[in-house]
Amino acid sequence: QVQLVESGGGLVQAGGSLRLSCAASGRTFSSAAMGWFRQAPGKEREFVSSLNWSGGKTYYADSVKGRFTISGDNAKNTVYLQMNSLKPDDTAVYYCAADSLFLRGLNGVINVGPDYWGQGTQVTVSS
Repeated sequence: QVQLVESGGGLVQAGGSLRLSCAASGRTFSSAAMGWFRQAPGKEREFVSSLNWSGGKTYYADSVKGRFTISGDNAKNTVYLQMNSLKPDDTAVYYCAADSLFLRGLNGVINVGPDYWGQGTQVTVSS
């Protein structure tokens, strides 16, 4: 059984920073991509960012471009999300995801049903 375990969420003032981490553990785990989604109260879960292990290609939602940076260590099955210049609109539960094919395709298609989800970590940005 594979588990994705997130950490690093919390409460921060607008303009502040947080760094989320996600580590995969369990039986032999191999993914093509890892990344992050988020879900705010009353809204659908949305794509935030992803990292393709092959080639290191990264993708970001328009709403976080220039503020968030994704990075990772394939050997450790770990992905990070550095979030800077946080806004109240960034308040959400952030979920780590991993898939054997992709999270965001070259044509912009988002995989809304990845192989694995983390349990989520709350990020709250106060104004």
